[in-house]
Amino acid sequence: MIWFALSRISVCSSKFRTLCFRLYATGNNHQLNATNHHITHLDQYGAILEQFPEGIQMAFAYGSGVFKQEGQSDAQVNKNMIDLIFVVDDSYRWHQKNIRQNRSHYSFLKYFGAKQIANFQEKYGAAVYFNTKVQCAGREIKYGVISTKQLITDLLDWNTLYLSGRMHKPIRILIEPTKTELCSAMQINLENAIHAALLLLPETFSEEELYQQIAALSYDGDFRMKFGEDKNKITNIVKPNITYFRKLYENILLKEEHVKWSKSQGVLEQYPNHVSQFHHLNLLPKTVQSNLLSCMHRRPGKYPDLEEIIRQLAFDSNCADYVRQSISEIVKGSSVSQSLKGLFTAGIVKTVLYSSRKVQKMMNSKK
Repeated sequence: MIWFALSRISVCSSKFRTLCFRLYATGNNHQLNATNHHITHLDQYGAILEQFPEGIQMAFAYGSGVFKQEGQSDAQVNKNMIDLIFVVDDSYRWHQKNIRQNRSHYSFLKYFGAKQIANFQEKYGAAVYFNTKVQCAGREIKYGVISTKQLITDLLDWNTLYLSGRMHKPIRILIEPTKTELCSAMQINLENAIHAALLLLPETFSEEELYQQIAALSYDGDFRMKFGEDKNKITNIVKPNITYFRKLYENILLKEEHVKWSKSQGVLEQYPNHVSQFHHLNLLPKTVQSNLLSCMHRRPGKYPDLEEIIRQLAFDSNCADYVRQSISEIVKGSSVSQSLKGLFTAGIVKTVLYSSRKVQKMMNSKK
């Protein structure tokens, strides 16, 4: 609920900002030991960031060009495209500078100017503007631009579950966020992922199954998982990176009173009664709760109170199915709209090249 999310934001402090950075960056940055391998990577990211104008509030890298996936060698990781997200306070001003500095990164939309690009970014798809297949500092990159305000909204409400879903998984922070609201929203997003996953999991499950369920939240409903994505994508993401997932979620799990974690055995146990289900349902993001309301009340007329629906669902044996459907509807909508948006932001040629690479991965996964 909104009021609860706001109250959770208010507890954030400068100490929490440090914790937020440590969870995502140090914990998931392969510990960044002072070896030649890691120094090389840091130099490379620094060289990439130097190519872009100032005004980036936060930057992070993610995906198979950053974190090793199952069956990949280090050499393959270094050849994969690096996915980047730049969070900016003023999208118009930043695109204005970037068009002057990196005009070739943009599709034909650059001829309409920075204001129209910023409007297109904010109003369509998942409020992210991607430039893809860009050669930068010796690597191929894809970078997305999103406003700080839009990212915070998605992290708290899961209105698109696009970047909030990506941030359920390990990311490498390149520019540390300084805004209290953003740091707190990042933490709440992780807590929300735990609540949603526990509603979808059985009474007993392994640590790996938990992380797979968390990773799956932003893929269930994505049409690209049926055509254009590796069918083993979720397993490939989680299996080699369990250590990094654990660093993200360990403290949340230890504080969650409705789940018991036997670390030595790698097994978690929960008690899915109406009390625990009401607890998790009540803490789900606003958009998921709104979809639950629609799922549960299809009769015309006045909608019942949300709390009433949540109480009803807490006793419902099909609770997990309703939650899964509600989350899937969010992912379905944003995946379609953002993909259509990519036809304009990337252009036809780059879109075809990027999609063909995805299809090839899917075909390889079937062999």
